[in-house]
Amino acid sequence: MIDVVQQINAVRRQVGSQVIEAGQARTVIISQVYPVPAEDLWDACTSPERIRRWFLPVSGDLRPGGHYQLEGNAGGTVQACEPPNRFSASWEFGGQVSWIEVRLTPGRRGTRLQIEHLIPADERWAEFGPGAVGVGWDMALLGLAGHLSSGTAVSPEEGAAWAASPEGRQFMTLSSQRWEKADAMAGTDASTARAAAERTIAAYTGAAPAS
Repeated sequence: MIDVVQQINAVRRQVGSQVIEAGQARTVIISQVYPVPAEDLWDACTSPERIRRWFLPVSGDLRPGGHYQLEGNAGGTVQACEPPNRFSASWEFGGQVSWIEVRLTPGRRGTRLQIEHLIPADERWAEFGPGAVGVGWDMALLGLAGHLSSGTAVSPEEGAAWAASPEGRQFMTLSSQRWEKADAMAGTDASTARAAAERTIAAYTGAAPAS
């Protein structure tokens, strides 16, 4: 059984902004502490055999300069890799290019995994806000938590079935609402953040957005 509320509460979420060469960009930062050594967490996040157990099958050359492809999802180029501390890559999906940086920080309770996703502030961001990618990363961290605690593998089909279940829809709704709060904390008008979150909830769960 997945404790939806416990997992939602275990995650930190932050929204920020940066200026990039193409113009204004926004940052979505998500992190969670896992009770494992940094070396094990690094292996879970970089080994193709383990990535497929909790996220998606991945192919390609997972070294700096190499191209990777997540099955049915994003692909890109690995830009930097410093085991077991950090790696960065481009994230190309749906005609949009964005960038991710993954950092591992050991601590007393385990190792904190932080994912920072740098996204152009375009029409998609204006419509959905941080939840468009934030909910997906929340689900990834959930899958990783399950993998590290049990070692079991979850197929993409099983993950899709869970996402369509009442429990999955509750998780995505709560995640969207937390990203709404992070968006408002970053300075977005509360009504704008709420409207974007409602559209995100509708996109992920199929529920009609609030009027």
